[in-house]
Amino acid sequence: MVESLPGLHYYRPVARQAKPETYTADVIIYGASSAGITAAMQVRNLGHTVIVVELGTHIGGLTSGGLGATDIGNKNAIGGISYQFYQDMGTHYGQSEAWNFEPKAASAWFHKQCETFGITVHTLAPLTAVRKTGTTITEIETATGAVYRGKMFIDASYEGDLMAKAGVSYHVGREANSQYRETLNGVHFGNPGHNFRAWVDPYITPGQPSSGLLPGVQDVAPGFQGQGDHCVQAYNFRACLSFNPANRKPIPKPAGYNPMRYELLRRYIAAGIYDPYTLSRIMPNQKTDTNNYGAFSSDNIGMNYQWPDGTYETREQIFQDHVNYQMGIYYFLCTDERLPQWVRDDAQRLGLPLDEFTNSGGWTPQLYIREARRMIGGLVMTEYHCRGTTVVEDPIALAAYTMDSHNCRRLVVDGRVINEGNVEIGGFPPYPISIRSLTPQAHECTNLVVPVCLSASHIAYGSIRMEPVFMITGQSAGTIAVQALSDGVAVQALPYAQVRAQQERDGIVLEWTSDQASKVRPVVESDSGDLFYKKYPLVVGK
Repeated sequence: MVESLPGLHYYRPVARQAKPETYTADVIIYGASSAGITAAMQVRNLGHTVIVVELGTHIGGLTSGGLGATDIGNKNAIGGISYQFYQDMGTHYGQSEAWNFEPKAASAWFHKQCETFGITVHTLAPLTAVRKTGTTITEIETATGAVYRGKMFIDASYEGDLMAKAGVSYHVGREANSQYRETLNGVHFGNPGHNFRAWVDPYITPGQPSSGLLPGVQDVAPGFQGQGDHCVQAYNFRACLSFNPANRKPIPKPAGYNPMRYELLRRYIAAGIYDPYTLSRIMPNQKTDTNNYGAFSSDNIGMNYQWPDGTYETREQIFQDHVNYQMGIYYFLCTDERLPQWVRDDAQRLGLPLDEFTNSGGWTPQLYIREARRMIGGLVMTEYHCRGTTVVEDPIALAAYTMDSHNCRRLVVDGRVINEGNVEIGGFPPYPISIRSLTPQAHECTNLVVPVCLSASHIAYGSIRMEPVFMITGQSAGTIAVQALSDGVAVQALPYAQVRAQQERDGIVLEWTSDQASKVRPVVESDSGDLFYKKYPLVVGK
């Protein structure tokens, strides 16, 4: 698939070195995500050597990849290096803390930490092999032929590639509710959020099923509530767009652009509903973090099922399809003459910033991989942990966000189109994440920690999977790896009290008590992330 912007890739083949190098460190981390960098910082804090190995060139994951409007949940549950990051963002903007920030500010922070802590990051290093002796990983190899030997390993990738190649059990897709006796897992109908609020015909020729379905609509059995399947919640890009005319360029026409891909959106707008850009939160310096909103928006529903277990080549094709799809929506809204003029005027107020992601044409190279593989580890976090009806006694972090799943399928039902899979259930206080959810089962691997693709059901992962939490679990993974190495024990055998003592020294919040709840950090201006369309409404007809 042809790329829409030069330099914008998930993966490109790399040449094998004529004489591949062998590198050694106490801890080897795969994935330069926010969790990967905080894990490396903690390893260095505790006096050990570390190397970070990264598939691509981007450092910081979603935190520096466009997700500037932090999904906080409850900021009083955030501590350690994670909270330090938001304080440092505040310093950058002249305030006590900042939860909304530009990608380039976050990127500069991660690069500075690597320099300050002496963290070596090897980029353009796709993982090709993991070698073990019994349950112990001894080394990994990348496509360049380079070998990385360590005593402890951390998989901080969004896909869990090291974990999978190490033979650790994992799940892809939605478990049936019956598997863990949950109520919100599996196929999910009935939540009106991000669904069609008007009857929209899904057929190429309206009213004629024989004409075929519009792009993106599946003609499959809808299934039943709570049924397990292979479907993965939708991915998109958290697009950083600019509404400053002096710092923006028009959204370009993507490769292979086909306006029929957006015919469903055109019909929805014709039915009187327009909201693709609605969830655009204002970032500093007249930029946005533009997320998915509504029935037809930037989520490329149903087009990511092959991502978690896919080859790098498969993922690159899916990545480019997501670029072309999302960029195509914006281009369609800006230019298609079948749309009302006010829609085009509205869309044209936003463009690609000239000063962000300059190596990839202004578009983020970080796809929002909301969920891929999920480890089946020492303990599986479930809906009951989120609700607080089951409470773990060995916490290494708190999570606080709504149980949140984006849509998984776009279906035709009774002659109309519907989305399926959206869940947004909250109303519970912060809850603890078990140390056992970061470690594999002991009979599978004894020197690996997994802070991102951790052990959780689909619906519980929907609450845990937030960047502030990943930075905390990343720091925790660094502690677990170093202490297990120092003690000469398996990560599963590490005394929890020893880990907890370090967590407390690091200022990580581990319990949500009435005392903790009363320590409310003051709300600052950057917490709100004003909506662009609320602050700058379009006056139709002008």
